Amino acid sequence: MKYLDSLREGMRISEVYLCKTKQIALTKAGKEYGNLILQDKTGTVDAKIWDLGSPGIGNFEAMDYVCVDADVTMFMGSNQLNVKRIRKADEGEYIPSDYLPVSSKDIGKMYTELLGIVASVKNPYLRKLLESYFGDPDFAKAFRFHSAAKSVHHGFVGGLLEHTLSVAKMCSYFAEAYPMLNRDLLLTAALFHDIGKTKELSTFPENDYTDDGQLLGHIIIGTEMISDHIREIPGFPPKLASELKHCILAHHGELEYGSPKKPAILEALALNFADNADAKMETMIEVLQNAGDNQGWLGYNRLLETNIRKTSDGEGGKSR
Repeated sequence: MKYLDSLREGMRISEVYLCKTKQIALTKAGKEYGNLILQDKTGTVDAKIWDLGSPGIGNFEAMDYVCVDADVTMFMGSNQLNVKRIRKADEGEYIPSDYLPVSSKDIGKMYTELLGIVASVKNPYLRKLLESYFGDPDFAKAFRFHSAAKSVHHGFVGGLLEHTLSVAKMCSYFAEAYPMLNRDLLLTAALFHDIGKTKELSTFPENDYTDDGQLLGHIIIGTEMISDHIREIPGFPPKLASELKHCILAHHGELEYGSPKKPAILEALALNFADNADAKMETMIEVLQNAGDNQGWLGYNRLLETNIRKTSDGEGGKSR
């Protein structure tokens, strides 16, 4: 099988992929074309069906496994498939596990490391709150399997865990570098900041927004989840509860980025910086990886708000 991360401009392929989305759009001339996103375990790729009336274009829907004949082209610095033939794949033509994008890191080891951070929290109320979630086998299973996003960053199995652990480790560094920070509060907020994504996004292979995800969003969902468990812990200090919930509500930093509140305490500010740093680093890494052998400028990225390219190796200017 030719996985998507191995495709290069100029290749002709005939493979089975998961059709993540399917839309009918219009060209500037008013002609209909098919706009697809195809997926395997290494990632996703945009695909276009320019001639919908071709006899080689069969019937299929989003979330079907499809057999695709296509040319690999380059558009805006990323691979794109020009589909010549496509049909719904038959059972036996594919193995579902080949189509679930998975973290390149060991999920079991990451969760063990996360539990080590939980164990380092000394405040008995925050520790009990953390254990009520991360010590629960059913929640742990869901959390380990979930993604952190539909497509922007960490959109793969184990992505939520990988992102959460990275944010928590950055926050641990902040706590050492800036002693004024309440380490227990900051690390608890880091571990909980995206907990709502377990309900905002459906599980793979769909990995799409649920009704609650569309109507409420992970920040509100996560705050409600934490509030539910806080009420079950006798004597949980009200001010500590408010400070923790504030960190969750403010972790996107700005109102225009979806935060109901802007950071008003030092821990919320530190969490925002760590979350933003890891999300943007992973976003750029994924763009660079999807560029394949392209050594030039990759075009403007609307999420990073800049034109980007790979770094040169320092030895003759070749990018790496």
